[in-house]
Amino acid sequence: MYTGRIVFSQVMDHMPSHIFRRCVQRYQGNHKIQTFTCLDQYLCMAFAQLTYRESLRDIEVCLRAQSSKLYHMGIRGGVSRNTLANANQVRDWRIYADYTQELIQIARHLYADEEIGLELDGTVYALDSTTIDLCLSVFPWADFRKNKAAIKLHTLLDLRGNIPSFIHISDGKLHDVNALDLLTTEPGAFYVMDRAYVDYTRLYGLNQAKAFFVTRTKSNHQMRRQYSHPVDKSTGIIYDQTVVLTGVKTSKNYPEKLRRIKYHDSERNKTLTFLTNNFILPALTIAELYRARWQVELFFKWIKQNLRIKSFFGTSENAVKTQIWIAISIYVLVAIIKKRLGLEASLYTILQILSVTIFEKTSLIQMVAGDDNSLKGETPSNQLKLFD
Repeated sequence: MYTGRIVFSQVMDHMPSHIFRRCVQRYQGNHKIQTFTCLDQYLCMAFAQLTYRESLRDIEVCLRAQSSKLYHMGIRGGVSRNTLANANQVRDWRIYADYTQELIQIARHLYADEEIGLELDGTVYALDSTTIDLCLSVFPWADFRKNKAAIKLHTLLDLRGNIPSFIHISDGKLHDVNALDLLTTEPGAFYVMDRAYVDYTRLYGLNQAKAFFVTRTKSNHQMRRQYSHPVDKSTGIIYDQTVVLTGVKTSKNYPEKLRRIKYHDSERNKTLTFLTNNFILPALTIAELYRARWQVELFFKWIKQNLRIKSFFGTSENAVKTQIWIAISIYVLVAIIKKRLGLEASLYTILQILSVTIFEKTSLIQMVAGDDNSLKGETPSNQLKLFD
């Protein structure tokens, strides 16, 4: 019988503590703090994410009900909703943002050899954003529209493992295309994005940085065909063309040739036209690359459904960003655990199991795998041996 530590402690074993301490020191997070350190704050918020708590009172009641286990969870300070609310209010959110970025680097290294269903050597990124609606009277700093507040989560998703490699939290007014200015371009990588990111000056910047992009054309853009390449129409490819922009401004913003591919998706009965600066890959591969972009949509849907970013535990900008970054860090931490332990279950399944077994003293591998192979061959210490 497994008599070790509780499940929460086993999960937090995969947390790189030395990196967390370095992030705290960088922003002096524990300056003049006697009790309830940044680590206590993070562990309480992580507990809230893993067990789907909806409010500060909810967190306080649940943790106080298990007060005898707080030490084993790593929580040394007293837990109260006022203390946690104050910590979320005043402690720099960049502590948790930097820590999450470090976790992302660890996860990307683990998933570097993950298959994405396409024979590509370069990294493939999907760029998109999602809007989280807020109440304007409660969150006046998150200006969006006249009677509405919102924040945007701009995400660059590495499709090898679906790990977010870049995240930026802004108010709702920041246009999607401006997120391109915040990226550090990786030469040889593919950036897949929808029509909201079509800005030829910025796309030309990607081209000059030796990166590739795949996006969709807008109906009002002017371009002229120079060459038509042979295609196999049975694959859904309607045409594959080399084009140049002919607009007065666009021809100056992007003076080089582009590739235009028209594709009919028989599954969804949609016809799509793609624009790319890659002239090497087959036209069907370009279409498949854009199809893979839907992974970022699934990531946003998964984040909203499974992590606590709809009900916020504070109303200040610092509290909201703290909660979002900790939520994302839990997503990445569970992805790291899944890879390190070789778990076959999906992230959704793992989180659902953790939510109801967080205080159990059960082996994490055995619990998620759902078998008792680790117990075979063991004899309980109090069992008599009748046939020695």
